[in-house]
Amino acid sequence: MARSLGLDLFLRTRPRHQSRAAGGSEPQRPDGALIWLHASGLGMLPAIEELSRRLRDARPDLSVLVTAPPGSGSIPGTIGAQPPEDVPNDVEAFLAHWRPNLVVLSGKDIRPVLIEAAAERGIALFMIDAGAPELGRLRWVPGAGRQLVQRFRRIFARDAASANAYLRIGAYPDRVVSLGRLEENTGTLPGPEAEREALATLFRARPVWLAAELPEEEEETVIAAHRSAMRLAHRLLLILVPADPERAEALAERLEADQNLNVARRSAEEEPAEEVEVYLADTDGEMGLWYRLAPITYMGGTLSSGSRRHPFEPAALGSALIHGDATAPYGEGYQRLGEAGGARKVRKPGDLAEAVGDLLAPDRAAALAHGAWAVATSGAEATDAVMQALLETLSERGGR
Repeated sequence: MARSLGLDLFLRTRPRHQSRAAGGSEPQRPDGALIWLHASGLGMLPAIEELSRRLRDARPDLSVLVTAPPGSGSIPGTIGAQPPEDVPNDVEAFLAHWRPNLVVLSGKDIRPVLIEAAAERGIALFMIDAGAPELGRLRWVPGAGRQLVQRFRRIFARDAASANAYLRIGAYPDRVVSLGRLEENTGTLPGPEAEREALATLFRARPVWLAAELPEEEEETVIAAHRSAMRLAHRLLLILVPADPERAEALAERLEADQNLNVARRSAEEEPAEEVEVYLADTDGEMGLWYRLAPITYMGGTLSSGSRRHPFEPAALGSALIHGDATAPYGEGYQRLGEAGGARKVRKPGDLAEAVGDLLAPDRAAALAHGAWAVATSGAEATDAVMQALLETLSERGGR
């Protein structure tokens, strides 16, 4: 496909940065076929992780390169790298070094320099979990958007509205599929069944709620909500997982001295007996256990600095979610849960007590938890379809 004059002029006027190759900091490219998956934002990482896992399970000889914004954690079994800036030298050096067999973009991330450079090299391009594309200044360049979206071998849109947005720009209709959201690998957290049964016996059918990875600035809010909810259910137990376990001892002393609450600490091997009102779960690696035991979870940080955990963690384990407005970096996940009626949003600290009290009614908590579970466990078929398309294209092009 010949490049349109408008797009050609746009690309020629892009700034040219020093090549990445000059820095010599890239890991070595492994032999064999390599697929490059680009996460457009932190919210895309769980879906990218699940897709990469499926690809590697199906093709153990396949290498998967994952790029994501700064601050992203690494995905086990993949090669991690910083994505190139969308300027010619950076993109050209990146493609020359990694020589990907397929390039898979995601979200709304239209990267004109990369798309054209990959097309010129004959690399198959895919867009997954595609939202309505953001073209920026390209909207005013005649024919540019149409040519760019026509470079994709397949566009897997997250919904019908996004698919229609691509079609309006000029994407080939037989290459656009409204597939739905991809499955997200939040890593269903383990929780030893024997330990769960032992603690459930100690709880003796008491109502329980969980504050997950609670930062210091929200401790007073959660304790106030707990006291208020205890007026409705005097046997109510709060499992409090502090964001900083090292603060647990001082927190326990303060709750007992200042709040006159009976506290037990997990790290001290103290049991949550009948008289215990707050159980400080100040040990690492046990979030899966607490999600399984608590029908209600408040997501720590969402009333202050941002969510400490991915909301699909408790959702996948049947706990009803309460959260505030500060949902970054998992905003998309919280939005999906809210749209499906799978989470309770509170606007201010004072609303937390009302939400907890309301969800003490088992039927209300169960309805919320079911909606959350349906969202958290959806997307498997969409991910399978994407994986199949990528592997088929890889085989067609000799990437065996």
